[in-house]
Amino acid sequence: MPLNSKLERLFNSLENQRAVLLNQLKTLSSEQLHYAPEGKWSVSQILAHIITGEKLSVQYLNKKILGIHEAKNSGFIEEVKMIVLKLSQRLPFKFKAPRSVVEKTPSYQDLQDLIIEWNQVRGELKILLEKFQDDQIRKKVYRHVRAGLLNVQHALMFFSEHIVHHTPQINRLITHKE
Repeated sequence: MPLNSKLERLFNSLENQRAVLLNQLKTLSSEQLHYAPEGKWSVSQILAHIITGEKLSVQYLNKKILGIHEAKNSGFIEEVKMIVLKLSQRLPFKFKAPRSVVEKTPSYQDLQDLIIEWNQVRGELKILLEKFQDDQIRKKVYRHVRAGLLNVQHALMFFSEHIVHHTPQINRLITHKE
């Protein structure tokens, strides 16, 4: 089934964002990739966190799509939740990562291993998105740990905002201004 045009646009934007980030990181040494100030994450740990969040979300969405016909449509409330979620990712607030994500986040030796894993997760995401019919993209099938049930478009938007949220942290680490 062809990818819904809205989902395709969001996915392509997400992929472009990832390409820009990875291009910025491709010249990092192993030391830079793993540099972590006391009590803070390294670039490698941040990327692993982002990838794990997406991976767990794709797994959840794959389960929820099986019962999508019972799911209700998102509406005004979910749009407001998404605005608040977007704001939360853009403001310089720190949030504790969900325990389920932290516990399942592996460590990676090098950037290439991270890229391989992220490619796999994004490949699985694209296959999943191709399963959504046009009348299903507003169904509440994505559960965000703080915002609750949202639709698949919101999931893609959050993935993007999650990267936006961590980009200043990554930039500070690269320049050792953390």
